[in-house]
Amino acid sequence: MFATENWKDYELIDTGDGEKLERWGSIILRRPDPQIIWPLPKQLSAWHKADAHYHRSSSGGGQWEYKKQIPERWTIGYGELKFHIKPTSFKHTGLFPEQAVNWDWMIEKIQGAGRPIRVLNLFAYTGGATVACAYAGAEVCHVDASKGVVQWAKENVQLSGLGERPVRYITDDVFKFVQREQRRGSKYDAIIMDPPSYGRGPNGETWKLETNLYPFVETCMSIMSDKPLFMLINSYTTGISASVLKNVLALSMGSKFGGSISCGEIGLPITDSKLMLPCGILGRWEA
Repeated sequence: MFATENWKDYELIDTGDGEKLERWGSIILRRPDPQIIWPLPKQLSAWHKADAHYHRSSSGGGQWEYKKQIPERWTIGYGELKFHIKPTSFKHTGLFPEQAVNWDWMIEKIQGAGRPIRVLNLFAYTGGATVACAYAGAEVCHVDASKGVVQWAKENVQLSGLGERPVRYITDDVFKFVQREQRRGSKYDAIIMDPPSYGRGPNGETWKLETNLYPFVETCMSIMSDKPLFMLINSYTTGISASVLKNVLALSMGSKFGGSISCGEIGLPITDSKLMLPCGILGRWEA
């Protein structure tokens, strides 16, 4: 399993009965997680310290119950990378801390390349990978269909003291953007993507990961430079094995460029139980 041990401002304190207890800076949140099918621990004292608890609704969605007043948003850091955290109505906080293991890997790859690197971050959300790549010295193009999260990403880049770095922010459908870049002859040395399981485009286009991922990766290959550095695919789609991502990359990037491919689960260490919480999967192609 790919997991980071370097967090100081984030901690997965405990898990059980479909929920996780997390520390985000000085604030403790309790949120549901479908992967947690084991029972709550017998000792529950830590759980009573939660500042806010997200309750799912039987009709879908849910809401936060605040045990005490907390800021609307606050800042946490991963080394020199800084991020705004804000509890949202969808239970998320604007950051997936397990992705830090990918940030470390991307920073090492970019800083070790010995040449200028252009990165395309697709389905880029609030820009964790964008911040990491900009910090490493890359030129970054950040693309997401949500205007709100693109603005959040811009704020994270500025918060990290990287506002003067060459980062381009695009609010657009990622498929249409990649097709336009293909027509323009644009090239990138690295591509990151975190595609959804299912979605609809602005004109009713349907995206289903099982059907659309491979042709989308092939399209992305057309805007890769002649000396690509890496391609990273993240997925939180249930029922898809990490080996599927490995096979997709082997038949696309590996077939054309050689290189090496790795895949696996991505997760977080649980402080109290010493277990690991699986949080998704990844596939990496690297030169």
